[in-house]
Amino acid sequence: MTAITGERGIIPTSIELLERFRPVFARIAAGAVKREESRSLAYEAVDELRAAGFGRLRVPIEYGGLGASLSQSLRVLRELGEADSNLVQALRAHFLAVEGLVASTDETRKVKWFRRIVDGALVGNATTERGNPPGRNSTLLLEKAGTLYLTGVKYYSTGSLYADWISVAADTADGGTVRVTVPSNASGVERLDDWDGFGQRLTASGTTKFTEVEVDPEEVVHVASNGASPVAVAYVQLILLVALGGIARAARRDVVEFVQTRTRAYGHGIGASPQHDPLVQEVVGRVSSSVFTVESVLDAAARELERITESAEPDSISDLEFEELNTLIAEAQISIAELTLDITTRLFEVGGASATSESRRLDRHWRNARVLAQHNPVIYRARAVGQQRLLGDHQTTQVYISNSGSPPNDTNHNDEERSNI
Repeated sequence: MTAITGERGIIPTSIELLERFRPVFARIAAGAVKREESRSLAYEAVDELRAAGFGRLRVPIEYGGLGASLSQSLRVLRELGEADSNLVQALRAHFLAVEGLVASTDETRKVKWFRRIVDGALVGNATTERGNPPGRNSTLLLEKAGTLYLTGVKYYSTGSLYADWISVAADTADGGTVRVTVPSNASGVERLDDWDGFGQRLTASGTTKFTEVEVDPEEVVHVASNGASPVAVAYVQLILLVALGGIARAARRDVVEFVQTRTRAYGHGIGASPQHDPLVQEVVGRVSSSVFTVESVLDAAARELERITESAEPDSISDLEFEELNTLIAEAQISIAELTLDITTRLFEVGGASATSESRRLDRHWRNARVLAQHNPVIYRARAVGQQRLLGDHQTTQVYISNSGSPPNDTNHNDEERSNI
């Protein structure tokens, strides 16, 4: 294995980071269709990423990490998404946890957790429950005879089957909310592979049950009453968009390969071969153009998030700037989701029935994109953006889910969006 760039005390370039991980990504991509066919969770792929130091991508150099900037890490994650979009979503909670540590002022906690992460630990998520009022958890952290115990059931525990630690949202006896981090192999933790979505099948997003799991008091962090910070909300949404960007890249790769290796031409085609057919060329050109647009939008969103995250004085960032950041992320979501769904549908126009072969699994790109696009549905984001642009009344500040009838400025978030350690 090549030396870690960060160990030289030099801030890595994007090219150095990509060259480090591209051989790993290539091997992951080579097994993607087989994993999809057999619905085999990507344990080997995750282990290879762990061994290559992928989990410490954003850990600062002085703590033993690779020292990638936020925008660099998102760029590298996009190429992982091209290899297998499941893994970007599966590692979302981990990268959110690392991002929280990067911003933390608790040096003791940073040193402890960065050491674990540099040694290869990955963090999973267990936040979402069914049927609860917004912002409340049935999962409880209670004290018995001087010991803390965690009990409850979580759904959509994305990445937890691959993780060494699980960050859990729980309520306390006094009505407060905490994040509790427990080892994934602790006594009383049961992780189930029961996610049955038709896309993103291998994200390890199943149910996690906690039955009187003993908790280290040092691994309990109280959650602010107003929920996650605007930066955290923007970040977790952007990682989903990065996964969609990876799917768009993979679809372009596969449609080009499909046409380049195809020998049969349509009898009513207008080229001697598929590669020379102007209509096929047009489809490939439109796909490639749309991928360029997706990547450009991702780059712009990442730059803005990085600007705010790396502000010398975060308290100086105004509410209006945070509002504009969240509006920008919502605009990016609308464009990227719709373009990626179009790309993953359009690619089938270059071939006949052979393009639908199960051996190619080209349909996985659309299925994966469709499932990712279901997170924080575009119809709500588009309406909120329109309202904000017209009225400026701050309705895109938070991504939310809630029971019917809850106000649109509810500050609760879906899935992993409050996953911090």
